[in-house]
Amino acid sequence: MVTTRRFFTRLALVTGMLLAVTAPARADNPIVQHIYTADPAPLVHNGRVYLYTGHDEDGSTWFTMKEWRVFSSADMVNWTDHGSPMNLGTFSWASKDAWAGQAVQRNGKFYWYVSAVNRATGRMAIGVGVSDSPTGPFRDALGRPLVENGEIDPSVMVDNSGQAYLYWGNPNLWYVRLNADMTSFSGGVNQIPLTTAGFGTRTGDPNRPTLYEEGPWVYQRNGQYYNVFAAKCCSEFIAYSTAPSPTGPWTYRGTVMPTQGSAFTNHPGIVDFKGSSYFFYHNGALPGGGGFTRSVAVERFSYNADGTIPQLTMSTAGPPAADTLNPYVRQEGETIAWGSGVETEVSSEGGLNLSHTNNGDHVKLKNVAFGGGAATFTARVASTVAGSSIEVRTGGPTGTLAGRCSVPSTGAWQSWTTVTCPVSGLTGTRDLYLRFAGGSGYLLNLNWWQFGPTTVSSAAVRQPIPEDTMCSTIQIVTATRSSDLTCDAS
Repeated sequence: MVTTRRFFTRLALVTGMLLAVTAPARADNPIVQHIYTADPAPLVHNGRVYLYTGHDEDGSTWFTMKEWRVFSSADMVNWTDHGSPMNLGTFSWASKDAWAGQAVQRNGKFYWYVSAVNRATGRMAIGVGVSDSPTGPFRDALGRPLVENGEIDPSVMVDNSGQAYLYWGNPNLWYVRLNADMTSFSGGVNQIPLTTAGFGTRTGDPNRPTLYEEGPWVYQRNGQYYNVFAAKCCSEFIAYSTAPSPTGPWTYRGTVMPTQGSAFTNHPGIVDFKGSSYFFYHNGALPGGGGFTRSVAVERFSYNADGTIPQLTMSTAGPPAADTLNPYVRQEGETIAWGSGVETEVSSEGGLNLSHTNNGDHVKLKNVAFGGGAATFTARVASTVAGSSIEVRTGGPTGTLAGRCSVPSTGAWQSWTTVTCPVSGLTGTRDLYLRFAGGSGYLLNLNWWQFGPTTVSSAAVRQPIPEDTMCSTIQIVTATRSSDLTCDAS
C-alpha cells in the first residue's frame, strides 16, 4: 500500500459525490463506489481485467485495512465485485495491516504478493497467497513470509525471458529473482541504488535525495523496462523511470500524474487491454473520502511514439467503454458502472449479491447492447417486505421507464425467487439504470438479472399493425403476426 509510515505518524493527527441524476452529468470515476478501495493492481486474464485492491475501513483515521478485494471487468466501465478472497486471517503469521500487493498468473495458478505485519517480529513482511482462480479463494502459499526487511509495496513481473522478479520498498527499493515456483527466490535480496539520475532529485529532505518514495509498478514493454512509482512526500505524485534491463541502470523520465485529489498518497498500476493502455490510481473522491479512505480510479492513455508516458490528469469521467455489455446473458447484480446507496454481501447461492437497497437507490450499467430490442426482464431476488420493485430505466435513474418488476416477500434476505416482467423501448446500445422502489427501510436483494430479446418474424415486419388497435410496445414486439394481437380497440 502506498504510504510513508515515518511521515504519516505525524500527519495522521492533522488529516482528518455528488451523485448526478441524469446520464450526461454522471461521473464514472472512482470505479467502485460502495466501499473504499486503495492500491490498485490490475491483471489481464481471459478477456477480463482483474483488479486487486486493498480496502480502507469506513471512518478510518489511519491506514486501517483488514482484507484484500477483487473486482473484474470485460469493458473497463462495468465492474463486478468478487468480494474478499484473502484477508489477514489467511496468513497465520500476520497480525495487522493488509496493505498493498500485486497478483500474477503462472503455472496455471495465481500468486498474490502482499504486505502485512509479521506478528513474531512486529515488522512489515511480504507474504504470498495462491489460488487456482483469479477471484480466489487464496491460501497462504508458504505459512510464513516470503521475504521480510520491514518494507512494503510488492510488485511482481515476469519478463519476456520467463524470469520473474519481485520488487518492493519504502524508503529503499529492493528486488529478488523469483524461482519458477513463484514462492522462493535465488541470488539473495538485492538493493537498487537510488540515484538522482535514476529516480530524480528531491529537495528539502537530506535523508531522501531522490524522488522515489514507494509503490513501485515494474513491467516490460517493447524491450524496455518501466518502473512507475509514488514520488516525493507529501502529497505524493506519480513518476517513472526506465531501464534496458530489469535491474537497471534506471533513468528518470518524469511525471505521470501530478499531485492531485484529496488523498495524500497515490499508487500506480498499468495494463494494456483490448487495444488500449490504462493507468490505475487512487484518490479520496467518494463521500467521506480522504487520505485514509481512498478510492480506485482509472484513465485510458496512449504511449508517445518514443515509448514515453504522457502526463495524465485525474478525471471523474473515467475511460470510454472498451466493449459492450450483453444483457441477454446472466449478469451479476454486483456488476456496477455506478451505484448509489447499494452494498454487496455474500450470497447463499454463491458469490455475492447486491444488498441493502432503499427506495430510490440504483445502479447504472454502461454501454448495454440491446440490439433489436428486449422484451422481458428477469431478476433473481430476495426480500422480507412486500410491495417493492425493480424499475428498469434509461436516460438516468429517474429517466424513461422501460418496465417494472414487482418483488414479493420471500420470507428471508437469502431466500431467493425469480421474477419476470415485460419491458419496452430498449433497443440499440445505451446506458441502463436499475432503480429500487418501495416503502421505507431495506427493500430487496438482487443476485442476478437477464433480459429476453424480442422475437419478430419477417412476416410480422411485413404485416402492418391495424391503426385502430391500441397495443403496448411489448405486445407488438412479441407478436409473430398481427392476428396474434389481442389489444384494446381505440
